[in-house]
Amino acid sequence: MLAKLFLDLTEYPWFRRAVWKPIYNHLAKKFPYENWVFMNYGYDPIDEQERPPLQEADEPDRFNIQLYHFLATQIEIKGKKMLEVGSGRGGGASYIARYLAPAEIIGMDLAENAVAFANKRHQVPNLSYVVGNAEQIPFPDESFDVVINVESSHAYGSVEKFFAEVARILRPGGHFLITDMRDPNNLDRFEKRLLGSGLELVSKKVINPNTLKSIEMEDDLKRKRIRAAVPPRYVAFFEEFSGVKGSQVQKDFEEGKLIYFWYVLRKKG
Repeated sequence: MLAKLFLDLTEYPWFRRAVWKPIYNHLAKKFPYENWVFMNYGYDPIDEQERPPLQEADEPDRFNIQLYHFLATQIEIKGKKMLEVGSGRGGGASYIARYLAPAEIIGMDLAENAVAFANKRHQVPNLSYVVGNAEQIPFPDESFDVVINVESSHAYGSVEKFFAEVARILRPGGHFLITDMRDPNNLDRFEKRLLGSGLELVSKKVINPNTLKSIEMEDDLKRKRIRAAVPPRYVAFFEEFSGVKGSQVQKDFEEGKLIYFWYVLRKKG
């Protein structure tokens, strides 16, 4: 119910602007745990043979990583200049930098504490993190070949401004990769806003089955990590927030009250 309520409230720009930045700044300051580098729900391919190989140190984050992997590999990103908008604690951009060989990837987030954490935690030659607003991206026109946005757009005051900014900073022929969740009643409006940016639709996919599979697969490890790191008074909140088995988040995905999707779009030219 908590996640559904928050997503319902995200239809109001005043709520998005007032709430999300303080929440993520507080989490980064209050819980600076080095092994907590992802905040997204996971993804698991239906065919487990498609799982990417990972280094041992990355295995605990496999399902979070796989959302980034399968979205990012919808196109060829090797040698490209990338921007992640809403990079959070930095794990996704770090995975892309280390495994998928872009020429450069910059992670950008509105929460200063999260950016400071990510720059300290992730030391990779072709990777950096900066503070920035998704509605006023601090880069010149046509600066990037790829923009990726993972489970973050629901926090923005104006998704129309964000999509316009993505279109502005992409080079002709560049790609926008986005994954997030919405109430099904709001999904058509989201898609109209997305396509209203002028970017061309390449593909889209509903990934509820993949997210639900990841919830099942990682439940034991997720609970152990939460209970090892979080004071007892916070455990119930973090288990619900992270989407363990039996959580309202899982139920909403199962019942179709939340739709998890991704889109791949391309700038003309």
